[in-house]
Amino acid sequence: MESALEEAQNITYQAQQLASEEQLMLYKKLLKPRLIEEKMLILLRQGKISKWFSGIGQEAISVGVTAALQEDEYVLPMHRNLGVFTTRNIPLYRLFAQWQGKPDGFTKGRDRSFHFGTQEYRIIGMISHLGPQLGVADGIALAHKLRQEKKITAVFTGEGGTSEGDFHEALNVASVWKLPVVFCIENNGYGLSTPTNEQYACENLVDRAKGYGMEGHVIDGNNIIEVYTKVNKIASDLRENPRPVLIEFKTFRMRGHEEASGTKYVPDSLMEEWAKKDPVENFKKYLIAEGVLTETEDEKLRKALKNEINTHLKKADALPQIASDIETELNDVYAAYTPKEEAPSQHTKELRFIDAISDGLKQSMQNFPELVIMGQDVADYGGVFKITENFVEEFGKNRVRNTPICESVIVSAAMGLSINKMKAVVEMQFADFVSTGFNPIVNYLAKVHYRWNQNADVVVRMPCGAGVGAGPFHSQTNEAWFTKTPGLKVVYPAFPVDAKGLLISAIQDPNPVMFFEHKALYRSIRQEVPTNYYNLPIGKAALLKSGEQLSIISFGAGIHWVLEVLEKYPEIKADVLDLRSLQPLDTAAIYKTVKKTGKVLIVQEDTMFGGIASEISALISENCFTHLDAPVCRVGSLDTPVPFEASLEADFLGKKRLEETLLKLLAF
Repeated sequence: MESALEEAQNITYQAQQLASEEQLMLYKKLLKPRLIEEKMLILLRQGKISKWFSGIGQEAISVGVTAALQEDEYVLPMHRNLGVFTTRNIPLYRLFAQWQGKPDGFTKGRDRSFHFGTQEYRIIGMISHLGPQLGVADGIALAHKLRQEKKITAVFTGEGGTSEGDFHEALNVASVWKLPVVFCIENNGYGLSTPTNEQYACENLVDRAKGYGMEGHVIDGNNIIEVYTKVNKIASDLRENPRPVLIEFKTFRMRGHEEASGTKYVPDSLMEEWAKKDPVENFKKYLIAEGVLTETEDEKLRKALKNEINTHLKKADALPQIASDIETELNDVYAAYTPKEEAPSQHTKELRFIDAISDGLKQSMQNFPELVIMGQDVADYGGVFKITENFVEEFGKNRVRNTPICESVIVSAAMGLSINKMKAVVEMQFADFVSTGFNPIVNYLAKVHYRWNQNADVVVRMPCGAGVGAGPFHSQTNEAWFTKTPGLKVVYPAFPVDAKGLLISAIQDPNPVMFFEHKALYRSIRQEVPTNYYNLPIGKAALLKSGEQLSIISFGAGIHWVLEVLEKYPEIKADVLDLRSLQPLDTAAIYKTVKKTGKVLIVQEDTMFGGIASEISALISENCFTHLDAPVCRVGSLDTPVPFEASLEADFLGKKRLEETLLKLLAF
């Protein structure tokens, strides 16, 4: 007995507070992912799965953390956390089907390994960019807190991921908002091949917790008892006293970053040292030494688990392969949604463009109690443009939330709110600043429904545009950054009536919407606007003028440039089509007007090269070529950043070249 205890002292267990049954439960949960991995490594060599990210040596963290959570609490794992999925008792054949790219997996073959989520098991998988999931955890926890639910959220990252800006943003927001998030760092020694001494200079990563006013803990990540008992204690406290906690789990990655990369960069002595600390073998020896487990019982357990694995593998192998269907692929980019028509009332009030947006936002807040507005200075200050002025008095600071300057994590948090049954509107103070939140928008929000059927109920408001002398960092109209990305909807109104109705529609829509608002229109354009809560269809253009000579297609401020020129030339009879929505694009309306007039001018404020006008021009050439009586013409701004000085800005804007181009096309 003594020799067995001595063998187990590579890890010191203190299990006095755990009954034998609980210790055995943890061992079974620990052993299961290890045996699955051993089988997967065989299948990988046989070419039956395409890739594998091994968690051998780290299982105690995944299992211990997940076992300490309640079944309905969310956990956000990484690609080395098989133990999270098995501890949540996901049927193994579904995991095997996922890794084989079969329909019974979780992504219909669209994403591999652990890049998926499942609401059924409250698991939200990672994306390869790592950082955004930390902010998603913030959003999930915020939803729990707003509903006063005593729930926590656990999120994993590696020591390499702690160097990303999203890590720091997520910790800061969680600390400021006192969100019940357990941030779990699996410090396994290497970020792919880069050792920790080349990644950070502090002794322990958990020391960073102090800088955010957070509590931090270091835990032996190979000690299942320590992981489980300490996380359980922390979790119980957080449910009653919401706040974030940072935990650094010390462990080691015993195999390559993924199997193809190998471990040649790891010194043999280091590998041997950590092999002695194997979490499965050490715990087994301890349980046997303590009389909780016998060798015979262990053999019986392993046999039962291997039988379960093989049975589920056979079931997965018998499942059909993916039958590719292009229509299904295209339809699954967006969450299906049929809006209930809310008709505009006859009762109207003259509103400026900015007031119409504020009105639509306020009525949406009244209509959706689960809607949260987030952005810099949006609360008491009312936002830099005063669109949310006085909102705090009606809706409170819980729902109208000032944020630190951290666009990336706020977009990710909005995604978390959507995952946890809420809606979010994120205000970018200026559309230019969206670049610091670009990653979660184009890689998380845009792809999440296609990947695993999760909607992203998020609207990102984008005050944009030039003409106000704001210079290179406050004047871009950057819609083309997003029209290129499948999964995003892009709305760009030009009039107050449309701004209100389309904003309401965007908030109703369960898909992510980039909502562009031109700053120069805020206080310069007025219109009689229905006072009721109404919506307008996203993806439908509006024909503002009708004529036979040519078609002019535009949106946003460009529409007002066009109308201004046409007032100067009343003899010109033109169709003027206001797109209103750029994605989805009303191609039917575009083709109809082109076929009617035979001449087309497309006007955008954005710089010329690579803008939406180029794409529309290509569509017209491909679909209406025989109806054209002249080349498709475009007007856009110069291919330079936006200058601030008035004369330079005037030369920059395409408005200066609109009249000349229009007359030249008309005379062709």
